[in-house]
Amino acid sequence: MLQSFAPEFWLVDGPVITAALGFHYSTRMAVIRLQDGGLFIWSPIALSEELKDQLDILGPVRHIIAPNHLHDSFLTDWATAYPEAQLHAAPGLAEKRPDLSFTSTLSNKAPAEWQYEVCQSVVGGNSITTEVVFFHKASRTTLFTDLLQQFPKGWFRGWRALIARLDLMTEPTPSVPRKFRVAFRDKTTARKALKRILGWPTKAVVVAHGDPVTANGAAYLDRAFRWLKVNSY
Repeated sequence: MLQSFAPEFWLVDGPVITAALGFHYSTRMAVIRLQDGGLFIWSPIALSEELKDQLDILGPVRHIIAPNHLHDSFLTDWATAYPEAQLHAAPGLAEKRPDLSFTSTLSNKAPAEWQYEVCQSVVGGNSITTEVVFFHKASRTTLFTDLLQQFPKGWFRGWRALIARLDLMTEPTPSVPRKFRVAFRDKTTARKALKRILGWPTKAVVVAHGDPVTANGAAYLDRAFRWLKVNSY
């Protein structure tokens, strides 16, 4: 279940979930073992006994990260299974989920627990969601949740396939869906976040929905967000 992606960095693919209008989405989370031995869980998927057993071998789960307010489906199960772990929310999620006790709302400043190992940038100005993008320094990997997506040809059927194609969800490489592009109402704020992200020495890019980009990540990100830099769709 755990797939080694880089030293002290694993990916886990979860079950397919059904979202609005019957669209099916693949799920993926990342696990980073910090220098203190604790685990940093990014975008947690459904928690099975098998997954829990494997994580317990790696180390204690210390930080559970909800990188935007759309990726909260499994937080209750994780908070219950790991009551000692800190729960960190993207902006806006605490208001959506008052049933959960969050340790922090994520900002551009990384908490002391991982500030020397993981950078972060809040991508605001979008009416769909505010996403926090992360950068793992040791592996030079940048993590995107929904701002970049890619589904294989044939993943969607019928009218959903047409919508997905028009929405740029089935491009050859992970792309920003058209709906997210249109939803950037405050492009000045978004560009500030993008400048920070493009300043990272990215080698690889991991996305929650799609195949990772494993080489030339900085150049790939520059191409993927060129539309935002030039203010065109």
